[in-house]
Amino acid sequence: MRITVETCVARHVGDRKEQQDRVAIFSHPTKPGTLLAVLADGMGGHTGGAMAAEQVLLTARQNFESFAPESDTPERLLESIVVDAHAAIRLCRFTSEQDPHSTIVVFMLYQGRSYWAHCGDSRLYHFRGRETLLRSQDHSLVGELQRRGRLTEEETLVHPQRNVLIACLGGDRRPLVEHGNRDDLVAGDSFLLCSDGLWAYFSDEEASSILTEYSAREAAGILIDLARERACGHGDNISLAIVKFVPVPES
Repeated sequence: MRITVETCVARHVGDRKEQQDRVAIFSHPTKPGTLLAVLADGMGGHTGGAMAAEQVLLTARQNFESFAPESDTPERLLESIVVDAHAAIRLCRFTSEQDPHSTIVVFMLYQGRSYWAHCGDSRLYHFRGRETLLRSQDHSLVGELQRRGRLTEEETLVHPQRNVLIACLGGDRRPLVEHGNRDDLVAGDSFLLCSDGLWAYFSDEEASSILTEYSAREAAGILIDLARERACGHGDNISLAIVKFVPVPES
């Protein structure tokens, strides 16, 4: 069975005064079938977070377009995007009065294989139909407490320190980068990159069901509408990217 790829990106400002999330999907200029999805949730006060997230997208695009598989690997490319974006954000601290920081999650499709990396609490999910094959671990205080068995998943969503990160871009320490890859992609697989303004309102099962039942564009709209409804007027910025593998009709 032949498969093709559906993609979609979407954002919503939520109930904030400023949109500090950034998200994009890029196609490689010379290598057909190669794409990069990147999402950044900026932090740092007025304009500072947006500045940091914008640096993530600029760095990701520049590094991706110069990707040369003859002398590089997808893993090294993703590592360079995270490290170079971190350096660029730190430089912004010296040219502005803000203290910009950002999360990052980046996904690459190359020669039928998927690769990803992340730092912070923006997430990457890999669903196979309604089954969750992967959910990235949050680099946050409550995420660490949950991994140690001191908090349940439900408790992390209402914890007063749920927004405290233990790793991000732009800080004084080198960013923590976690990698992954998968080469057995099939029709029915989908990848969701999203900020905490979205994932805080969904279980894995509900999100996977929506991505299974609807096209990438329809699913993006449904997820945002439900997140806005459930935020009850207190919603954060929302951003998401969907990469969905669907069968090509035989005809």
